[in-house]
Amino acid sequence: MSFLQLFGRLRSVVIGMVHVKALPGTPGCRLPLAQILEEACREAEIYKKAGIDGLIVENMHDIPYTLHVGPEITATMATICSAVRQECPRLPLGVQILSCANKEALAVAQAAGLDFIRAEGFVFSHVADEGIVNACAGDLLRYRKFIGAERVQIFADIKKKHSSHSLTADVSVSETAKAAEFFLADGVILTGVATGQEADPADLKEVRRSVKIPVLVGSGVTPDNVEQYIDANALIIGSHFKKDGYWKNDVISDKILSFMDKVRKLRM
Repeated sequence: MSFLQLFGRLRSVVIGMVHVKALPGTPGCRLPLAQILEEACREAEIYKKAGIDGLIVENMHDIPYTLHVGPEITATMATICSAVRQECPRLPLGVQILSCANKEALAVAQAAGLDFIRAEGFVFSHVADEGIVNACAGDLLRYRKFIGAERVQIFADIKKKHSSHSLTADVSVSETAKAAEFFLADGVILTGVATGQEADPADLKEVRRSVKIPVLVGSGVTPDNVEQYIDANALIIGSHFKKDGYWKNDVISDKILSFMDKVRKLRM
């Protein structure tokens, strides 16, 4: 399935974030699984009623993140994503499992009937706050083939947030995007330096000129700056839709409704 087939449009798709509460085994876990699942479905329902174009389910509260995600996280995310899929049967849904658990995310997407994953470390190595992350495209796409999940699209972060890219300082963001396209990513994601921080609009223009696959903006989009990003194929938004613009807070329906109204006008 292509990006257009999935979202029904090629420009300014808005994808909201469902940040599930801290999962079993993580330092911040305080809630039973039933309540974590219930709250994730409640957030998804708010987004759906507000007219969002798609959603990503993410274990954002599992701080500090690890590069060695256990089977308990994969199993729990599969359970939660299955419930969100039942809550939103026709909405395009994706998953990201932090940190860099891209194979696990593919397995969850396949099991829960999701449509895409957000992948870290797809091409080139970088130093993240969890440690050194090496490229995974070859192994990840072979795994997707192995489990019969070719329908699940992979949107790959490039020069991603919360990371140092000094190892690839001589490789531009457009060259990184080209490498991801060459390695068969279904789309690439641009971000700012941290959660909630703006991506560089100049990078968006440069990358859109450089590749033919979809280009998504993955952080920092707000009503005040959305005009700079409206020509992206998709806008992934989490922090702005939360109370006080802080990712840990609850989703606010009115903020989603207002944002979607503005985006629809800009699409015309």
